[in-house]
Amino acid sequence: MFYWVVKAILWPFLHFVFRPWAEGVDNVPRKGPVILAGNHLSFADHFFGALFLPRKVISLGKSDYFTGRGIKGALSRAFFSGVGTVPIDRSGGKASEAALRTGKRILGEGQVLAIYPEGTRSHDGRLYKGKTGVARLALEARVPVIPWAMVNTFEMMPPGRPLPKLGIRPGVKFGKPLDFSRYYGMEEDRLVLRAVTDEIMYALMELSGQEYVDKYAASAKVEAARAAREAAKGKPRRD
Repeated sequence: MFYWVVKAILWPFLHFVFRPWAEGVDNVPRKGPVILAGNHLSFADHFFGALFLPRKVISLGKSDYFTGRGIKGALSRAFFSGVGTVPIDRSGGKASEAALRTGKRILGEGQVLAIYPEGTRSHDGRLYKGKTGVARLALEARVPVIPWAMVNTFEMMPPGRPLPKLGIRPGVKFGKPLDFSRYYGMEEDRLVLRAVTDEIMYALMELSGQEYVDKYAASAKVEAARAAREAAKGKPRRD
């Protein structure tokens, strides 16, 4: 219920201020389990991604969003609960298995589960290599995957910017469902998982128009930060 209350409050405000747009909404089935696999450009994705869908969209978010203290922590919990986020531990290992079980439970209830295969927001607006968890979940739960591309949210609110820019219309595109039934029963095969994931990322690349980079987003962020530090060290000092 809280999800729909938050959506009812946000929709008129966001529509009036930002004039968001959507394409391919009819590609998302009105009932039954489905995975939305999306690019992740901005914090604004949480606001605009599911805005046009008549179904509740549940996403898996890091548990840190729900463990903060004080007023800020309370606001964070309220917001992420309101946009349909379920807390998970994303530290890897056994935590990854727990996330998989949570995802399967949500899909087993016939719901819509949103996943960002890149694992983190893009730091430069490009599309990065997808992690295979989305493929494993799709094969184990035996559900279709719909590419879900955000457009203009990076330009509107890039990482590190606290407030969105006005005058930029954010959009969302929903692609045709991807059927991976030919791979059912092969979810332990790493080559199959990579093939499925790459097919999803290729569909996202075509849908979003982003440049694709064949490396993980987290590694690219580390490399970019290291390059920035080295560049700063090389600058002449100002007296």
